[in-house]
Amino acid sequence: MKYNRVLLKLSGESLMGSQSYGIDPSMLEQYAKDIRQAVEQHVEVAIVIGGGNIFRGLSGAAKGMDRVQGDYMGMLATLINSMALQAELEKQGLKTELLSGLAIEPICKEMSRRRAIEAMQNGKVVIIGGGSGNPFFTTDTASALRAVEIKADAILKGTRVDGVYTADPEKDPSAKKYEQLTFQEAMAKKLKVMDLTAFALCEENNLPIYVFDMNKPGNLLKAVSGENIGTEVHK
Repeated sequence: MKYNRVLLKLSGESLMGSQSYGIDPSMLEQYAKDIRQAVEQHVEVAIVIGGGNIFRGLSGAAKGMDRVQGDYMGMLATLINSMALQAELEKQGLKTELLSGLAIEPICKEMSRRRAIEAMQNGKVVIIGGGSGNPFFTTDTASALRAVEIKADAILKGTRVDGVYTADPEKDPSAKKYEQLTFQEAMAKKLKVMDLTAFALCEENNLPIYVFDMNKPGNLLKAVSGENIGTEVHK
């Protein structure tokens, strides 16, 4: 395996599937099966999911809601998604540990580096909800923070496209795909891989980001195996 311990970042929107809102059970099932394939190859997996399919703090703020209140609502949305994925993973026969930047008993314990690493070493999939536990930070930044904390080999960013392109391939058919990029190149070209705070954290800690199409079954195992199916952003 190219990566032995990974932080898998999923967007909340990806859980919608073909729906316009909420959680599509078939997407949950597909993701859980892919995660199980990786775990069966002894890859240690932690997961951070966004909450955009339920609520997005910035959208609320744009409509006049207090930003801090909106961000905390977004963090709770990530926990709903995390609980849904936890239930599906356990249905697939995997052991899990749900941790959070916001401790909510009896649902989950507060995130701690030791707790997360110990759970992964014991064969559990660790799901980390609640963002960073602080307003004004995205789940991209939370992913980078958690990946650095648990000493992950890479962040695997599962998206709807198979990597990073010169432009949005869903809108521009002439867009070209990058196989490799440095953090500086991605920032200079203003490629929206992750937000700038997350980028800076990854660059400072020499943590690569691998962007790939998570919606294609089997791709997660290919990504952790080192198959060239996406784009690696590195120092």
